[in-house]
Amino acid sequence: METPVFEEIEPASDCDCAGCRHWRRVLPHAPAGGALAHPAAYRTLVVATAAASATAVSVLGAGGAAALPAAVHAAHRPGVPAGDEPGTPQGPRAPLHGPVGRPAAPPAGADLAGITRTEIIDRAKSWVAAKVPYSMTAYWSDGYRQDCSGFVSMAWKLPANEWTGSLGTVADRITKEELQPGDILLFHNASDPQKGSHVVIFGGWTDGTRTAYTAYEQTPPHTRKLDTPYAYWSNSAQYLPYRYKGVAASGAGKAGAAGTGQAPPGAAGPASHGVAGYPGRAMFRPGADNPYVTRLGRQLVRKGFGTYYTRGPGPRWGEADRRGVQAFQRAQGWRGGAADGYPGPETWRRLFS
Repeated sequence: METPVFEEIEPASDCDCAGCRHWRRVLPHAPAGGALAHPAAYRTLVVATAAASATAVSVLGAGGAAALPAAVHAAHRPGVPAGDEPGTPQGPRAPLHGPVGRPAAPPAGADLAGITRTEIIDRAKSWVAAKVPYSMTAYWSDGYRQDCSGFVSMAWKLPANEWTGSLGTVADRITKEELQPGDILLFHNASDPQKGSHVVIFGGWTDGTRTAYTAYEQTPPHTRKLDTPYAYWSNSAQYLPYRYKGVAASGAGKAGAAGTGQAPPGAAGPASHGVAGYPGRAMFRPGADNPYVTRLGRQLVRKGFGTYYTRGPGPRWGEADRRGVQAFQRAQGWRGGAADGYPGPETWRRLFS
């Protein structure tokens, strides 16, 4: 066997690894002015033999050898050496910044902008084409922060730069089976937001097995489009699928997102979130005026939840509509945010079943 190669390591004096904590308790203090030697001061880098292909790593400490278990690494992105997977620190929620760098806060109570899936992907592609550099402090010319959550905020055309801890407030949890282009896969590490938290835009499955998808993401060194294993390269189980509340059904288009889409009387209408006839949340927000509001109100009356109407129902969304929907949601046993009075896909499905 070849002689092992050792490398001396100068550790930080306040190293808090398990080994250092142990040896600080059992070894005498270093003389004044000198630092206590790290118990892992000598590390075996490579131990190779002609008869075996395995590589062994051991740590030698005072008084003998102590073997440490090898770290478990998840699969890493192509072209990125193991252990060099780039991190994705991010900035906090912030207003949009104009080209000159001055904050431009959204007006109070600003509504979520309606947007189609095609628009979301096209906006994501624009940063990929521009190779926008990754930064948690810089803002691109369109006003959005150049990190992962700023990228999603841009693609969804949000009125502010959100972060992984707030993107869920403008989106609905969905299942893997419901994923469509423009949805996101979100991992927010609540215990340490700067460690591991990340978000990518789902661009579609790469094949029928649904084991890989096209991801649009903002990550060092710049925005990229990459075929990615579901749900992600690392921390895969922590990534959850979400859908933007303002996404418009493809059949409604931009006009529908603005609340002016027309549907023939009695027509089933679009199928957003996989629910036939559901036009998307953008149709049911303050100021919305469209036939879907009328259709919703009439169904509430049929189901016995129309007591809040003093007249109507009509095409303009109002408090009577919201309270009727909320009563129906509570009748399903839902509470909290699940009974906010705004019809999501499951509310619509149950109401019209």
